[in-house]
This record gives sequence, C-alpha cells and structure tokens, in this order.
Amino acid sequence: MSTELAAPPASTRPARSRRFEQHPATGRPRFTARDVETWREEGAALIPGFFTAEEVTAVVADFAVVFGRSAGAEAALDAKGAGEIGRFHPAQFKTLESPPFDCSPALNLIGAHPALIAFAQAALNTQTVHLYQCQAWAKFTGDADYDQPFHCDFVNHTLTAPSEDAAKNSVTILCYFTDVTDAHGAMHYVARADSAKVAGPEATLDRDPTAQARLQAGLRAFERSSASPAGTAIPYAVDVYHRGTNLTAPGGHRYAVMACFKKAGDESIGFTAWQFHHTRPWARIFDHASPQQLACFGVQPPGDPFWTTTTLARAQARYPAWDLAPYRAALQRP
Repeated sequence: MSTELAAPPASTRPARSRRFEQHPATGRPRFTARDVETWREEGAALIPGFFTAEEVTAVVADFAVVFGRSAGAEAALDAKGAGEIGRFHPAQFKTLESPPFDCSPALNLIGAHPALIAFAQAALNTQTVHLYQCQAWAKFTGDADYDQPFHCDFVNHTLTAPSEDAAKNSVTILCYFTDVTDAHGAMHYVARADSAKVAGPEATLDRDPTAQARLQAGLRAFERSSASPAGTAIPYAVDVYHRGTNLTAPGGHRYAVMACFKKAGDESIGFTAWQFHHTRPWARIFDHASPQQLACFGVQPPGDPFWTTTTLARAQARYPAWDLAPYRAALQRP
C-alpha cells in the first residue's frame, strides 16, 4: 500500500467534536477511524446506521414534498444496447436537485450535517472544509434506465487529475434515506486495489469505443454493490470507478443525497457556485444553520475580519431571521 494513501497518524488528525460523531440516543460513534482508513485505502466505505431513524424520517418527508411522489412504475425501463453495461442519459438526472429547497430544514441541511463535516475533516486531514456540491436525487422505477458505465468523478470536479494522496482530493458522501437493494439502484464501485489490475483512473477519459468496452468489462469483474439500509453513508473518492444501476423493483424508488467536500481554499476542485443560485430560498438554510454549517457554504465564520457592524447589519437585512448572535459576540471580543 502506498504511504500516500495511508491514514495519518492519530497525532496529526484534526480534532473532531465527539458530540457530532455519536448518535444522540445510543452514544455510539457514527463513524470510526477504521471507516476513514477504509475510504483512504479502498476508495470507498459503507457506514450503516450513520443517520438516526428520526433524521431519516424527516428527510424522507421532505423528499416527498420536493419531488411529489414516492413510487415508480411497475416495469423497469431498459434502454441498453446489446452487451452494453449502461450509458449516461438526461432522463437519469431529471429528478436531481440542489439546495436550498422549499421544505423543512431536514433536507436543506442534511448535506451539511455536523457528522458529515467531521468525516470530511478526518478524511481530508483539515479543520476547514467546504461543501462544493450537494444534491438530492430521487430515482423511480421506469423513469429512466439508470444503468451507467463505470466512471470517475474527477472528470467534472477538477480540470486536471486526481492526486495519489487521497487527502489532497475531495470526498463525496452518498447517503441513502430509503432501503436500497440492487433492485433499487444501488451504486456499484470497484475498490482501488481491484481497479489497479484493470486501469488507472485516467482511463475513464479514453473515448475510443474498443478501449471503453475493454475497460468496462474488466471493471465489471470486480464491481461491488453499495446496497444498504436507509441511514447508510457511503464516502467514496473522485478517483474511484463507480456507476449508477437501474431500478427494477416494481413501484420502486430511491432517495439519496450526495454531499461533496473539499479543503477550504482549494480552488482546483469545484462544481456548484452557490451564489449563482441566489434566487432560491436561502433563508431556509440561513435561518436554521449553525456557523459551522454556513461556513461549509463559504460564509465567513464568527471572528473573521469580514464581519463589522456594517456587514452584520447588511446581512441581517438580507436574512431578517438569521441568528447573528455568535457573529456579534465575536465582534465584541478584544
């Protein structure tokens, strides 16, 4: 195993708040050091029970509000050609939305959940992370053929290439809020050690049909399923081969959220310009988020020199119900 991909020594790992690593009811950890090490070594990890039953219920209710349905068709759609593993199609993304949503804080803030932030801090070995992409994805049997080819996400998350040091890249965390079997479109992936037997991540860029067919066949021999119960978090890396799979369960649906984190200040990685979506209902987030959660969207934290009596007054005018007390308190400290 490359030393670049090993987990950092405990003494160098960022401190994380135990309050957010543990379930409020059971007190057990939401994730462990081994989960982080598995993500670093294999490129993906399955963490069942990451979210509480109450959190899952609240998010599911918001999915129903935002997407207006909870059941798919009785029959699956199969649009693949002979011998084809899958392809990308716009229909796969018709029910994919980014926050903020016109619903409760549950779905609006689940992608910036403190425990997800804590995982990203540990994975990327940093205290400050930014949420550069967050999407709620509702999939329904029959709406599309969701089978995709294996691919790596660095292609549309950076303009260059992934580093061999996982902590220098980013982490995507796929969160399931419904029980997901292979009949409900479980994401499939190939662990790094297995994909290395086939090709490096740069092979995803090859558009030669023969080379792609060879790549897909080679990777399929090693694919693993992420099928898991509701409440599972699945962090994976931008250099890991993975693919969406089709929903075949009669009346089936899948509710999932993707949250992508990078080190704050890393301009080489990006996807969503939150400011571009200023007409969306941002008060749904500002009125309920903590300073830590807002910082993930790029809002300056309390104590930052940006905050003055003038900027606080202007921010309050934009979001009248935003609790700016922590920012005002920091301004008054010597």
